[in-house]
Formats: sequence, C-alpha cells, structure tokens
Amino acid sequence: MSRPAFDDIYMELAVNLAKRSHCIKRHVGAVLTKDTRIISIGYNGPPSGTHNCDEEWPEQGCPQDSKGGCSLAIHAEQNAILYAVKNKTSVDGATLYVTLSPCLACSRIIFSMGIRRVIYLSSYAEYKGLPSDEGVDFLNKFGVDCFRYMGTLTNVTHMT
Repeated sequence: MSRPAFDDIYMELAVNLAKRSHCIKRHVGAVLTKDTRIISIGYNGPPSGTHNCDEEWPEQGCPQDSKGGCSLAIHAEQNAILYAVKNKTSVDGATLYVTLSPCLACSRIIFSMGIRRVIYLSSYAEYKGLPSDEGVDFLNKFGVDCFRYMGTLTNVTHMT
C-alpha cells in the first residue's frame, strides 16, 4: 500500500471542506497544520450566528459592501486562523492549505500571524481576472513559502 503525502491529504481535506461553504459565489476550504498535525480548519462564509447566504439570499448572495465584495463573508483562511486563535492554538510556524490562493488582505494576516508556508490549489488572480496573485506575491516577497499545489487529488468526495 502506498502512503499518501501529507500535502495530498491536507489539500484533499481543504477541497472537501469547501463543500461546507454557504457562499453562492465561490466555495473555498482551508486547513492549518503544524508538525504534520491539523490544528484548525475553515471554509468561507458568514460569521457563525448570522445569515447563511445561500439560504437568506439564494439568488444573488449576501449584499455587497461599499467596495463590491460580500458584506458578510469571512475567507476560509481567516476562519481557520480565527478558530485556532480563539482556542488558544498558536499558528506561528504553521502551514496553510487553501483551495484558492490568498487575497492580499488575507496574505497580510497570514504573514502577521507567523504562518511560514502556504499551499494553494487554484489562483485567485485567474478567478478574478487579475494580472497577478497579489497575495502570493506579497507572501513570497516577505519570506513566506507560498506556492501552487501540484500533487494529485485522488480521494476527493464528489458532490452528486
């Protein structure tokens, strides 16, 4: 029996976690690990206890903020980091697996929290039609090892 690499296991989990998202625009999942152990998980959507966008606004999603973004959304990586910190778990030196490369705002948080490695599946720039992944560029510029996942996802649960 071949043993899967941890990168494959954690990225597959992030992909499956993305299916928990209530966002109607994009589903994103994240897994935070440290020393080959999962320390937190997250997916994008509204804060717990508020409205689920796909239930409250099934046609258009949550109202937009003044900059045109979702007014309720917390990004998957933010959710994973916030949950860890809320539960007094250090993310310093951690690795983040995320299904969409971090936006610039999330990258600033990732850097500030001491996360040392980020592996992403899909490009935020490609998704948004931007010339480059600003978040990835920021992280790499300031010493966070950030790169696109190039492995094989063999154990992803497909939605029916």
